[in-house]
Amino acid sequence: MSTPNHSPLGHACAYADQHDASILFPIARAPQRADLGIGATLPFLGADLWTAYELSWLNARGKPQVALAHLTVPCESVNLIESKSLKLYLGSFNNTRFADATEVAVRLRTDLTEAAWRGGVVQSSVGVNLVTADVFDREPIYELDGLSLDRLDLDCDRYTPAPELLSSVIDEAPVSEVLTSNLLRSNCPVTGQPDWGSVQISYFGPQIDQAGLLRYLISFRNHQGFHEDCVERMFMDIMARCRPHKLSVYARYTRRGGLDINPFRTSHPQALPPNHRNARQ
Repeated sequence: MSTPNHSPLGHACAYADQHDASILFPIARAPQRADLGIGATLPFLGADLWTAYELSWLNARGKPQVALAHLTVPCESVNLIESKSLKLYLGSFNNTRFADATEVAVRLRTDLTEAAWRGGVVQSSVGVNLVTADVFDREPIYELDGLSLDRLDLDCDRYTPAPELLSSVIDEAPVSEVLTSNLLRSNCPVTGQPDWGSVQISYFGPQIDQAGLLRYLISFRNHQGFHEDCVERMFMDIMARCRPHKLSVYARYTRRGGLDINPFRTSHPQALPPNHRNARQ
């Protein structure tokens, strides 16, 4: 079964030292989306941007190689990939010999695409970009652009998602804003471990009440949900309560197990944001 409780999360696991794609554990997106009122036709575009910091393999002569992997999982895919299974899968490369980094990237793309679309028809592959050790110093660190909501001095007492905190000014001219917060926290739905993140809200439409938006983001503090589900909940709540003409929600979560997950959802076609880590990642 592809439910979180049947995943490797929270369980002792053997670590494979030879490539093994069967370790990957896909979890269907549909049940959580159904809870949010999302059907087969998605109300957003986007992707889940992953960074794997602990990728290693052996070259043809048995010498270890290391790289970072930037992975792009399309939000249209049937499944998200459970993060501990991805960690274990990447670990299975450690003592596997490959001719070069290109062969590693092809193997990653093939395996991850199969897992992401398992049970459905493949519409697009998982993107894979390897950053080899000789160019590690080109990896930038950026904070999310935008006006920080964290500057607001306010009282907070809601720590489970409270969309009723959201509102906008509907009788004035629409505005275009980019708002950010570093106060996002949610929790793993299986282990209960905290997940820390930063979030960026970009929109055009009726001006959103900033104090209410910050309180809403903080209200995820005791919520249990995967990163991807949390961002989709934010998108749906803001769209329903504030009625922007255009909306994008982007969260960058701190890494766990050598992986960070950064979901991006948008109401309109646009380029994906660059997968640049922030200081906490």
